[in-house]
Amino acid sequence: MTGEKHHSEIRILKEIAELLNEGTEINTILSEVLRKLLHVTGLETGWIFLIEPDGKYRLVAEEKLPPALSCLNFEPMCTGDCWCIDRYNDGRLNKAINIIECKRIEDAIAEKRGNTNGLTHHATVPLRAGDEKFGILNVAAPNKTYFEPNELALLESIAFQIGTALKRIKLAEREQETALTAERNRLARDLHDSVNQLLFSLSLTARGGAEITKEPNTKETFTYIQDLAQEALSEMRALIWQLRPRGLENGLISALNGYGQMLGLQPHTEVKGVICLPGKIEEVLWRIGQEALANCKKHSGQTNVEISLTIENQQITMVISDCGSGFHYDKDKEIPSLGLKSMKDRTEALNGHFMLQSSPQKGTTIHISMPI
Repeated sequence: MTGEKHHSEIRILKEIAELLNEGTEINTILSEVLRKLLHVTGLETGWIFLIEPDGKYRLVAEEKLPPALSCLNFEPMCTGDCWCIDRYNDGRLNKAINIIECKRIEDAIAEKRGNTNGLTHHATVPLRAGDEKFGILNVAAPNKTYFEPNELALLESIAFQIGTALKRIKLAEREQETALTAERNRLARDLHDSVNQLLFSLSLTARGGAEITKEPNTKETFTYIQDLAQEALSEMRALIWQLRPRGLENGLISALNGYGQMLGLQPHTEVKGVICLPGKIEEVLWRIGQEALANCKKHSGQTNVEISLTIENQQITMVISDCGSGFHYDKDKEIPSLGLKSMKDRTEALNGHFMLQSSPQKGTTIHISMPI
């Protein structure tokens, strides 16, 4: 390797390392790194797949994919199998290699989907940090059918940098989630030990005052204060549940059942399939369930509520429904309340689907489905 070429590769690695160290949002940082990689290496096209341990993959970054691969909102890149992903999943992809005649491009040509811009081959590199794997990086150029060993070595170095950055970001996310949980627990303890106890004392004092006094107006005032304190105490206990969901360690359905009973509802639960959820999905469904049950308590006028959880084909579905008052709802218009909008936003943040059904005197149903 000439000195000039060696210095060029060091410069490339330095520029990409600086870019990786700046970002914390995975999709954004991978798109920027891919763009930089293609620019400094003179290659034209690239794409990155992140791959879950169960083999499910998603396209998270792409640059100048030809029409044959970018058509239909990148559908040819988001469905079906290919050799590079198959090799990654069965453990054969451990280093940068040349892929001879890309299957996705072959299929695009066979199905006459459009111009391939001269792409026939690509190099593929696993993204990893130590023994932990995250996905693959693919790069190509028109009419380029072979990557030299030194080119593959450079791509491997860059892929290792990307893998290390992904591990750093994921560790940071876990630390943030742990810190958030710890803060919620602290707030829950503080509310229980201070405000909750004060409200309890206020309720007892008001009840004592109502029993002691003989004057009707004063007795009525003490009774009113006691009722307000009891209502505030109930709201405070619900808030503490939201901050620290006791019982979630026994499963989502158990926690929702307990929360509903705490609100004075009578939940009827049904579970289909083996419920074993990633922590983030479980917490989102828990928060959505809390909001839905609170709405049942406040607005339905009924105590019975149906809760069902179903897992099928790598998809979880949660349905919460009541037969209460309901309300006018037009699915073509904006969702009518902040709480319902929050449920929809939480669902869609995890690539899920939110559906609301309600009409006067016919109850309300919340239907949530998301991939797991």
